[in-house]
Amino acid sequence: MAAKLRKGDKVIVLAGKDKGLTGEIKSVDPKAGKAVVDGVNMAVRHVKQSQSSEGGRTPKAMPIQLSNLAIVDANGKASRVGFRMDGDNKVRFAKTTGDAI
Repeated sequence: MAAKLRKGDKVIVLAGKDKGLTGEIKSVDPKAGKAVVDGVNMAVRHVKQSQSSEGGRTPKAMPIQLSNLAIVDANGKASRVGFRMDGDNKVRFAKTTGDAI
């Protein structure tokens, strides 16, 4: 099955503690159905000090369910993703505007 959301897509969070926030997808795990979005679902991780780096508490983006994400269309609104054929190429498009992604 083709991926509706891919790395580099600008998305908005539909549900959860970060509802309404937008960000860019950094990585996708299709098997687990999760994605890491920049600046969303942040957690604090403790890093031990070493000779090369300073230790401390660093924020890290954690994975979020793909079902809680929607792509942002040209108008800045959440949109569902559809597929259509343009000539002999299969392209993704935003259902709200009909524009190719």
